[in-house]
Amino acid sequence: MSTIIESTPSLIGDDHLEDIDPISFEVIRNKLSAITEEQSITLKAVSGSPVVTDATDFNVGTYLSDGQIVTMGPQILFHSGSMASVVRNLIIDCEDDPGIEEGDMFILNDPYKGALHQPDVTVIAPVFYNGERIAFVGCCAHQIDIGGMNFGSWSFRARGIQEEAMLLPGIKLVEGGKLRSDLWSMIMRMTRMPTTVGLDLKAMIAANNVAVKRLTELCDRYGVQTVLSVMHHEIRNSEAAVRQALRELPDGVFRAVDFLDHDGHDNKIYAFLLTLTKKGETLEFDFTGTSPQAPGFINCTYSGLIAGVYTAMLPTLAPNVRWNEGILRAVTIKAPEGIVANAKWPAPVSGASVSGTWLVCNVAFQALSRLVSTSPSTTKFGAGVTKGHMSIMVLSGTDRDGLPYGNFLLDSMAGGGGAYNDHDGLTGSGDFCAPRPTITNVETHEANGPILFLYRSILPDTGGAGRQRGGNGVGLAITPHDTDSLTAMLVGHGIQVPNSAGIFGGFEGACGINELLKAPEGVSPVGLVSSHADHAQWPGERVDVGAKPGFVPLGPGDVISYTFQGGGGYGDPIERSLDAVSEDVRLGYVTPGEAQGVYGVVVSEAGEVDLGATDERRSTIRAERLSGTPGRTSGAAEISGRQLTPRLTLTSDGAIVDACGHSFGTTPDWKSNAVIRVVESSSHGKHVVTHEDLEIREYVCPSCGTLLESNVTRIGAEDLITSELL
Repeated sequence: MSTIIESTPSLIGDDHLEDIDPISFEVIRNKLSAITEEQSITLKAVSGSPVVTDATDFNVGTYLSDGQIVTMGPQILFHSGSMASVVRNLIIDCEDDPGIEEGDMFILNDPYKGALHQPDVTVIAPVFYNGERIAFVGCCAHQIDIGGMNFGSWSFRARGIQEEAMLLPGIKLVEGGKLRSDLWSMIMRMTRMPTTVGLDLKAMIAANNVAVKRLTELCDRYGVQTVLSVMHHEIRNSEAAVRQALRELPDGVFRAVDFLDHDGHDNKIYAFLLTLTKKGETLEFDFTGTSPQAPGFINCTYSGLIAGVYTAMLPTLAPNVRWNEGILRAVTIKAPEGIVANAKWPAPVSGASVSGTWLVCNVAFQALSRLVSTSPSTTKFGAGVTKGHMSIMVLSGTDRDGLPYGNFLLDSMAGGGGAYNDHDGLTGSGDFCAPRPTITNVETHEANGPILFLYRSILPDTGGAGRQRGGNGVGLAITPHDTDSLTAMLVGHGIQVPNSAGIFGGFEGACGINELLKAPEGVSPVGLVSSHADHAQWPGERVDVGAKPGFVPLGPGDVISYTFQGGGGYGDPIERSLDAVSEDVRLGYVTPGEAQGVYGVVVSEAGEVDLGATDERRSTIRAERLSGTPGRTSGAAEISGRQLTPRLTLTSDGAIVDACGHSFGTTPDWKSNAVIRVVESSSHGKHVVTHEDLEIREYVCPSCGTLLESNVTRIGAEDLITSELL
């Protein structure tokens, strides 16, 4: 059985859509966006949680009365797709009983009813005008704790959703404008942080009240039918723009795979396989072949699947389009029930947002990047994957005054951005799903709790190598301060999988590293650890704690450290300009050893390039790729045909030809006629690591020795045909 996602019908037919003069249309559409922005401002102003105020792990939006997205905030994009699912499920479950009335608000965190995972709590309010429901508004924000077996509600040992956290499937928290004290008390008794969570929930209620008031005022001024017409036109305009963009791209099939390490119980590998088919003005995302759902908390539900696909589409197919429901109307998503990307009840899912949904977004973005790269006009939107993993650190214990302390660090948003065809990825770029990335100031963290930051800095050699380099990742280390002990809990993946895939020969970004430095008695890390490089000289025990170590006790002097993946590279690394590599070394993004090893550039720490040694090194790399035979590097005459990748052309006679003139024959599986090499992961960077079940394969042009593609794959798996034109 497959889940098929299709757009819902409009409540207003074409005959009810009003003709609106252009000036009024622009005023109203921008006022709708302004209302959403005011929602976010209100939420941040009232909330006291650094998850909202600093990390902006929330989103807001307005929806038609059937749940279609009209406007959304530019905060965490995952939430926008999932909040539409929340609204639709509320309508199904609550329309008749207990009813959806004016002044009501509903609270929901059930991942099988629309949430990404239980800590993402949504508060939804209907909007009525003259007694008729015309819309919904809503807020979603990650809560620092919503109950369950672990502080932070990341239940890494759970084997069923009932073990993970409080489940709110959609209950009426505010009735007729009055907060229900019985339900409020129940929620506050379940969380370990009632003050913070309570303030967040009241902030969401306040933000919704603002949005309801502003929408009502807008209807008073312009008329409800006019406002609704603008909403529908906005959705239809976005749909038309996306369909037009698709019509201008060639039909084809584009595939991608990514892997998730450790399910919370065992260090098993889970594959996320996507086949993207583009025909005419439609897209089909098919996740058939993805691994069965896991016994641990890494699964995502239907809502997380939508969220990952939607997020990947926004900057690739709709960078200049209003982001709303219309973008999804040209899309069908197929996923068999019971896979890790579309789990069946009661599979645990509390880690979904940083696991299953994250991997869905990774593979969707890879496939879409290959699609848009088939046209010179849209190639600029294809890229390597931006920081393909997420690592969360949850700290708990007692503070310097002996009071309960808890914190949720989202510093790992500072990973590396994927590289594009014409520019490098951003260093410390923020996450792909967060267009407005921010992380909490070090001083704020230290002022609010008994921790001391030893460093938070950019790490060299973490960006994926390529003609254009992926952005570098960041890492940090902290130690308890003014407290006897703390407990850290790390939740994430990408420790033994380089999820930041490169594209068109670009290397993968570095994996994350989670480490515990155990302090010998009487030793303080202050002054000893000021960068990740200092770990090598640590006088005590140095422990690689892995992707999901669970609870890590921290005593005086102990250090917990974690680093964040760099971005994927774009194009063959040995085609990177010498000036760019020299600048990378001079600025500290790349060390001289890595410059020589992966870029083939012999350079001093001052950035001075040895031209003769560099020519020899790059020739050696090409010869190694071709088993000792130096390849020719001169390009051939211009090749006519359809662009398959920036280097490969599909000619009129069906042959796939490289830019150097080498023909791979007429089979879509050009890789079968390439030089295929299985290489050590360290050859792609000293921080690139692969799980024992995985390997890295390179696909090289047999004539010129250019690296055309690099894939992480299961050992023994068939080669994946990643781009195919129909």
